[in-house]
Amino acid sequence: MNTTTNMSIESLRQEYLKGQITPDALIDSILEKCEGYQDYNIWTHLLSKQEIAPYIDALKNKKPEDYPLWGIPFAIKDNIDLAGIKTTAACPEFAFLPDSSAYVVSKLIEAGAIPIGKTNLDQFATGLNGTRSPYGPVKNSFKPDYISGGSSSGSSVAVALGLVSFSLGTDTAGSGRVPACFNNLVGTKPSIGLLSATGMLPACKSLDCMTIFSLNTDDANTVLSAAEGYDETDAYSRHNVYDNKPRHYGQNAQALKIGIVAKSDLNFFGSKEYEEAYWQSIDKIASNPNIELVEVDFSPFLQAAQLLYQGPWVAERYVAIENMIQTQPDAIHPAVRKIIEPGGSLTATDCFKAQYKLAALKTICDEILNSVDCLLTPTAGRPYTIQELLEEPIQYNNELGYYTNYMNLLDYSAVAFPTTFTSSGFPFGLTLVGNAMEDRKLLSIARRFHGESKLPLGTSDVKMNYPELATVQHSHSIDVMVCGAHLDGLPLNWQLKERNAQFKKATRTAPCYRMYALAGGPPFRPGLVLDEANGTHIECEIWSVPKQEFGSFVAGIPAPLGIGKVKLEDGSVVSGFICEPYGISDAKDITEFGGWRAYMKSL
Repeated sequence: MNTTTNMSIESLRQEYLKGQITPDALIDSILEKCEGYQDYNIWTHLLSKQEIAPYIDALKNKKPEDYPLWGIPFAIKDNIDLAGIKTTAACPEFAFLPDSSAYVVSKLIEAGAIPIGKTNLDQFATGLNGTRSPYGPVKNSFKPDYISGGSSSGSSVAVALGLVSFSLGTDTAGSGRVPACFNNLVGTKPSIGLLSATGMLPACKSLDCMTIFSLNTDDANTVLSAAEGYDETDAYSRHNVYDNKPRHYGQNAQALKIGIVAKSDLNFFGSKEYEEAYWQSIDKIASNPNIELVEVDFSPFLQAAQLLYQGPWVAERYVAIENMIQTQPDAIHPAVRKIIEPGGSLTATDCFKAQYKLAALKTICDEILNSVDCLLTPTAGRPYTIQELLEEPIQYNNELGYYTNYMNLLDYSAVAFPTTFTSSGFPFGLTLVGNAMEDRKLLSIARRFHGESKLPLGTSDVKMNYPELATVQHSHSIDVMVCGAHLDGLPLNWQLKERNAQFKKATRTAPCYRMYALAGGPPFRPGLVLDEANGTHIECEIWSVPKQEFGSFVAGIPAPLGIGKVKLEDGSVVSGFICEPYGISDAKDITEFGGWRAYMKSL
């Protein structure tokens, strides 16, 4: 461990608010500390104090209370633009000087963040190991003989060593997750398009996304909240959805059904330590009484993963650096060139064949993913030494992507988080996988598991300490109580089934309701009215309605009926059918039957 300084965002904010530190003093200490890690090859360009000064000066007109990242230092992967600083993508011959910062970088600076430097990477963001750079391989923050993970290598190590509070990376095949695993960090791979890609040199433009490395999930959420936003200049930008907004991040304590990789699909490539760390982590999560772990078939995900480098998406990497590979091929790292060069000979027919195959696989993978609340996989199968990667750059790199390469092809979101250390002291972690726009759901679940691990922050000896937050619930559906014509098999049940609602259970209300047969029909309908003095149990059913269908379902309910909150006999409260009191003025009281089915049978 290297320091007692707590570089988490909230810790620094509190020190700023109490006047215990200043941005000037913090930057001075960071730049001094960077001097001790020059041989780690973290930076392609470490900003000087003079280059950082304008960002510090800009804070003088901003109150720390009003800016979530006021004075917070961060690093930028060197395929993302920072105005006035060369973008090299770890290829000096390719370098150019951007006039403006990337959209996300600009938003972070506006929120008060201070850029410290541009970080080293696998050249042109091609690799998962961190050794494919003319600036030298980036050393692991815990074991310098080992790889840092790539391509966002320098970004991860800068955070782990406490040189910055957070950093930006990118991710096509796992570059925002593998480095997090190997450096005891949280790696947030947002949904494609949630963070703008304007000002980011892509590896595969249709698949890429910026990522966030942080010490904990609270910091990840803070950065994501400051950075996200629809960007009309980015053709792949997407509007966020309500359930994925910042207020939906918090304390997750709900019962969860989580899919884990079937034993037959697990692969640790000979690493007993990582295999042991995996089962240790899984056993700890499984010990939680409201967590159900179920094995799922991971083979279709693995088949999809193979398309990334063995399919026509390599052509996207070729397109990204087409001029360079045609005019200065010798300037490209040999391993990177070997991977990208064949992309120039792929055909449109190759592309369509692969798209058909991917669509078929996505149908299968979506069905598996939607059968659980999320997936939970190892982030990487095993770590490697730098020497191993230099001697076998292709095979070992492919093995590093075993659990990650499918992700963006299938349009999923993910959060990698640390869980433990191996017996030899190397970090290990897991990855949560969800559908697109489930980022806050995954971050909340990761917070729960990461908090239970009680690990230190990065390489420091500062123990993790998550504060209490508001409880959040995440679900694809809304439970609805029905007690009349929508019951299973009755005339209006089709309104549920055609919306793909699922029957959950038959039950009864709490003993505080009366039921009336309303005038009109067919179809004939009952009205449920709260009567705490003279009410009783009423038979009902609970149906789970997909959230995207709930609005149209409610909109179709005629007066005097509506959806309100109904208490069940077990004490829980759900959304359900209720009747306005005026609706029973000419209705028949049928409470004595105890439910609509019994009443209808009496007719």
